[in-house]
Parts: sequence; structure tokens; C-alpha cells
Amino acid sequence: MKPAGLRFEDWLALTQLYADYASVVDSGNWDAWPEFFTEDCIYRLQPRENHERGFPLATLAFTSKGMLKDRVYGIRETLFHDPYYQRHVVGTPVVRGIEPGRFRCEANYAVFRTKLSDATTVFNVGRYLDLVVATPEGLRFASRECIYDSEMIPNSIIYPV
Repeated sequence: MKPAGLRFEDWLALTQLYADYASVVDSGNWDAWPEFFTEDCIYRLQPRENHERGFPLATLAFTSKGMLKDRVYGIRETLFHDPYYQRHVVGTPVVRGIEPGRFRCEANYAVFRTKLSDATTVFNVGRYLDLVVATPEGLRFASRECIYDSEMIPNSIIYPV
């Protein structure tokens, strides 16, 4: 059901934002990743059980674009791991609420991981709960909560989900 006040141009811009985000993180263009967010953003990766119970514990929790940039530095300079590729499959965003210049959205996602010498595996599956805001630079995430379904995470989370 289309929320009241949702214009086609806004829906198209939201859909493009989600597609561009997946493309950037899948291509490893880490410098571009923080630019999808506002300066005082929230980015959380949290198990579904904790989210549904209202528990604050998250696997990753960042509260500013500066913290996202620190994560990029960590990915490039300090984290040691077996290299892998990831590929996002993201559902069309569902707009759950609209306020002037703000959209509450939800989209399902699946992330597949391919290590250089292994078969592709399902890495992480869940849903994004987002607050997207209009800025002079275009739509940006003010908040992105990645709520993943499984309590089990293979090895560790290195790249953004």
C-alpha cells in the first residue's frame, strides 16, 4: 500500500539510493560508503532477537560519519582476514512513513560471500530499517539498522552489510 504523499520521484530516488549503496559496498569502494550517510548518522548491525526484545547489544554500532570513516580505515589498514567478495541482493524499499524531507523505509537483504578458493555461501540475511533524509546532496541515510535473522555469524563482519 502506497503511503499518502509518496511521489513517484521520491520512490525512484529511494530505489536508486538502495541500488547505489549495494553497488558501492559490493565493489569495495570504501571511500564512497560513508557518503551515503548524514554527519550524525546511526549505523547498527544487530541480531533480530536483540532488536525484537529491545536489547541494545549490537554487533557493530556507529553513531557518526566520522566513525564510518574510521571503519573504512580499519578495513584498509588494520584488519587482517581472508579476502573475499560480497554481493548484495536487496529488495525494493517499502516506504513505511513520510514526513517532510524524511522517509522511514524497510527492505529485505541477502549478502553472499565468495572466498577466493571456496564456493559462494549465504553470509548474512535480514532487513534494513532506515531513516532516509533529503539533503542538498540528495537522499542520505540518517539511520540504517541492519537487523540480521541468524544469531550465527561466520567468522566476523569486516565489510559493511
